[in-house]
Amino acid sequence: MSIINNQRTWRLIPLLQASGEVQMAVDNWLLEKHRQGNHPSTLRFYTWFPSAISLGYHQQDYPQFWQKLDLDIVSRPTGGKAVLHQGDLTYTVVTSSVPGKRWEVYKYICQFLIDGWRSLGVNLDYGTAVKEYANHHNCFATATGADLIAENGQKAIGSAQLRRRNAILQHGSMTLKDNYDLFIKIFNEPAPQNLLTIIPSSENRAIPKIVEALTEAAKDWFKINLVLQPLSLEEWQDILNNPVSVRY
Repeated sequence: MSIINNQRTWRLIPLLQASGEVQMAVDNWLLEKHRQGNHPSTLRFYTWFPSAISLGYHQQDYPQFWQKLDLDIVSRPTGGKAVLHQGDLTYTVVTSSVPGKRWEVYKYICQFLIDGWRSLGVNLDYGTAVKEYANHHNCFATATGADLIAENGQKAIGSAQLRRRNAILQHGSMTLKDNYDLFIKIFNEPAPQNLLTIIPSSENRAIPKIVEALTEAAKDWFKINLVLQPLSLEEWQDILNNPVSVRY
C-alpha cells in the first residue's frame, strides 16, 4: 500500500458488522501487519453479530452458565474483563511509537473519542483506577484510567490495549443499545450507560452519524489524513486463515 510509510496518512476501514471471532481476527491481523511494517496506522469501527461476550486475553474463569446462553464467547487479544456486545459500537486504533507510559497512551488515544462525542453533545471524562476492578467479571462494573465516564459518573466506554514492540492496538466498546434483562442475567449488575440516551439531537443517534463524528475527531486530534479502504479479498483470506480463539 502506498500509505504504509506515511505516518500522517492512516487507513480507514469502513464500518463492518461480523461475528466476534472475525472482528478479533481482524484486529489481531492489523496489529501484527503493522508491527511487521507491512500496514499503516489504522482506524476502524465495527458492530458484533451475533451478540457475543468477549473475554480479556488472561481471563480464564467465568460463570459456567454463560456457555448455555445463545451467545458466542470469544477471546480478545487485549486484556481486561468481559464485555457483552449486543448493540454496541466498537472502535479500533492501530498505530505505533506513541510516547509515554501506558496510561498516558490510553489517554492520548481516547482523546479523539472525547472530542467526537462532545461534537454530538455528550461530555465524557476519564475514569479513575480502583482496586475493586479485579473483583468483577464485568468490564463495565468499574472504570479505570483507561475508560471514559459520562457526566452522571457511569462508565460509557471501556477500552483495552495491547503492545507488540512499538505497535499498539487499542480498542473499546461504546454502548448504544441495551438489553437490560440479558445484561443483568449475565453479570447480575446494572447495564452500563447507554450513550444514545444522552445525545441531545435525535438526528445524531444513527450509527453512521456517530462514526462520522468520531472519524472527523480522529483526523483533527491525530493530525492525520484518512484513506477509506475496505479489506481486500486477499486480506480477508489472510485474516480468516488465522482466526483467534472462540470458546463455547
